[in-house]
Amino acid sequence: FVFFEGISALCLARDTKQEKWRQIGEQSVRIMSQLVEYSVWNFENKLSLLQAELYYLDHRHKMAEAKYLAAITSAHNHRFFHEEAMACEMYGIYLVENKMAVRGIPQLEMALDNYKKWGAVRKVDSLKEFI
Repeated sequence: FVFFEGISALCLARDTKQEKWRQIGEQSVRIMSQLVEYSVWNFENKLSLLQAELYYLDHRHKMAEAKYLAAITSAHNHRFFHEEAMACEMYGIYLVENKMAVRGIPQLEMALDNYKKWGAVRKVDSLKEFI
């Protein structure tokens, strides 16, 4: 719950500029940081993705990119294909929104491949429409 609430809140903070969403996102980062201490395997990629979104919100683009890539790598290494897909998708969207579509489209295609692996047919269809 903490992870999805944080991701949603940080996306809303970026879209609405409302401080309440940032605060929820920051709280999720703090909680996820504590959870990583108990299990790097399960929580590292989630923390990196939350941090990437927070850096994106703060226009700290180099740090955001580093954290998106860390989230993708961690999810891949720990065989969380659905979370790798989500990280690739969010990184791809970040790149497209920041006028780097040439780099973003391959990330979105990697997300598609991982969603297919996971069997998320409707998500695949939705992402294909976006691309």
